[in-house]
Amino acid sequence: MWLLDKLLKAKHTLFHNVPARREDYSAVTKSTVFPLSFCGHRWIENLPVVERALAVWPSLLQYMDTVRTKKLPNPGTASFDTIAAALKDPLILAKLQFYMALARTFNPFLKKYQTDEPVMLFLCKDLAEFIMSTKGVERMALDFRSDCMQGLSNIVRKVQEKSPLKYPMFEAFLSLESRSEEFLSFPPMQKMLDIFLCDFLSKPYPELWAFCQKLLILSHGQAFVERGFSVNKQELLNSVASARSRYRVHLDQERRKKKSEARGQKRKAAEDYLEELKKRKKTILVSEGLARDADRFAEEAVGKAGSKMAELTSKSNILRRGCKEKLAVLEIIEKEIVAKGAELRR
Repeated sequence: MWLLDKLLKAKHTLFHNVPARREDYSAVTKSTVFPLSFCGHRWIENLPVVERALAVWPSLLQYMDTVRTKKLPNPGTASFDTIAAALKDPLILAKLQFYMALARTFNPFLKKYQTDEPVMLFLCKDLAEFIMSTKGVERMALDFRSDCMQGLSNIVRKVQEKSPLKYPMFEAFLSLESRSEEFLSFPPMQKMLDIFLCDFLSKPYPELWAFCQKLLILSHGQAFVERGFSVNKQELLNSVASARSRYRVHLDQERRKKKSEARGQKRKAAEDYLEELKKRKKTILVSEGLARDADRFAEEAVGKAGSKMAELTSKSNILRRGCKEKLAVLEIIEKEIVAKGAELRR
């Protein structure tokens, strides 16, 4: 029906055992993947063939275009002519996709019964179920085709509703275009339409030309913006990616800045606390005279008697107790000073 077997065989034959042609193909397409061999009576082997055929189709198109532009020699073989004819079919890819879908449907059943096990007793049941499943696939295909036709019909109807073709004025323009050789040969993408219409309408139809001038300055909607998105898509993507990268760098810098500020505040607090400890240490060192005063009162008490000796002894004991407490506090402060100093040096 579609002669896909002929196409698949031709794709493989075109490059099989032809080193020079394979080298040209690889040089043009930068690919070393080639079509596989097709076998008409080995259905189970044809799924990889059609999958490979679809995979290399873009490369094959590139090779065929290079031959068509005479940058490579024309092989002049029947297989090349078969492929060239297939390229003219706008539905060839859809046909190959349909063939691949059928192959994927049949393959599990075919593989199941390629076995030495005694499964022939189950063939009838499995075959009946398989046929019923293929009918279900057929119904799905018909539904899909119907949906496609309905979708196409809806699109055409929508275009007719939104297009200016329904207005009589545009019918007049179309009739004018169909009668004029200049209109038929006018290249709208190469020449300015206003200049073209001015030559035809400004003198013989000044009122019509004035109307056309007003018509031509009407907004084209979002066409310019949309075209900018289409043309500059890659640049926009690059800009977005660059902006995202800059944003990440900014976030990273902010995190580092916050960490640095937190470390700075912590270090400042530690330095302030260390200074306070040093001041407290100096205060305690100033009070080291308590021990000397206690010794002096004790010596004076030795040469006294009665209440005077008791008074001097009491003063000496009070001063010694105070000195002992101060020394204990001094020891704690010195340990804290050492710890804070080590913390600041890290």
